[in-house]
Amino acid sequence: MFKITIDPRWEIAREAQPWLDTTFLLRLLLSIQETGSIAQAANEVGLSYRYAWGLLRDGEKLFGHALMHTERGRGTRLTTLAEKLIWADRRVKARLTPMLESLASEVENELEKVFGEKPAAIRLDASHGFAVAALLNHMDGNGLPVNLRYRNCTDAVAALWQHECDLAGFHVPIGKFERAAVDWYAKWLDPRTHCLLHLTTRKQGLIVAPGNPKNIVDLRDLVRSDVRFVNRQAGSGTRMLLELMLTKQKIPSGQINGFESAEFTHSAVAAYIASDMADVGIGVQAAAQRFKLDFVPLLQERYFFALTTSSIENPLMQKLIGIMRSPAFQSSVNGLAGYDATGAGTLLSLDEAFATLSTPQ
Repeated sequence: MFKITIDPRWEIAREAQPWLDTTFLLRLLLSIQETGSIAQAANEVGLSYRYAWGLLRDGEKLFGHALMHTERGRGTRLTTLAEKLIWADRRVKARLTPMLESLASEVENELEKVFGEKPAAIRLDASHGFAVAALLNHMDGNGLPVNLRYRNCTDAVAALWQHECDLAGFHVPIGKFERAAVDWYAKWLDPRTHCLLHLTTRKQGLIVAPGNPKNIVDLRDLVRSDVRFVNRQAGSGTRMLLELMLTKQKIPSGQINGFESAEFTHSAVAAYIASDMADVGIGVQAAAQRFKLDFVPLLQERYFFALTTSSIENPLMQKLIGIMRSPAFQSSVNGLAGYDATGAGTLLSLDEAFATLSTPQ
């Protein structure tokens, strides 16, 4: 069985100067930021001290600007330009990683077809998320094959309806917005043929800069003229949730600066804010913590995998359920800020999952 990883790499050129591959330069700058030492950074990245210095000078020559400041007794610190390069790389990775992981899975599948080594695999369609990523790591560690497609919740559930996947990931808010969200997904879920596998609960809220300098406390602050917002893409569960909340509070989306922007992951939203390209976005708490940002909680939601009841007894599905119920997996999810893996791996009928909706709200 083949395993493929695809990492984004970018190069920079200016006028007649040669292209500069940023791969090692960015690793070196990040290590200098963490250690305050060029020598230690070079060692950690696996470069000779001489080569590291040459790489830094090549970068400074290209930009015509210093990448670091060195002071006796205070070590080495990065300039604003170098920090911007690091944040640019983080945005690139946050935005492209889900797409590249899905593409890697497709290439693996095609190679296995060529060599006649295509094993049975679980076809998983889901939006990119921290608990989903943790599950994929545990599936890989347990030798459970998966064909992965990262896509928004709406497309994932629609794919299950069309028999294009075995598991479809989607999330539903707990509380007053639950009914509207369930009604939306119900277009593709049939209680007679589908059931749900509980993955996690998690906190959704507003991701803001460290210290919350704009004093953003709720959705009404999004229409302020001094606030820049970064949104999720249309069709995503988070975008749908935001639109439900805005409608409930009668907040006009047209007055939000940046409402029509579209990032495809929680991490991409957080990276955008951490790069000072926006003041606030909507996402999960784990994304805020990963980029050392502040978080204003708004609500909790449950993340499910939808599947056909007929697939439950499939040996691969049984192995997956066992992984989700394992202490090792649940511990990894519980280590994520704002996540709770209690009940992970629990099978529920649609009626059981949304029993509170049987009574008027």
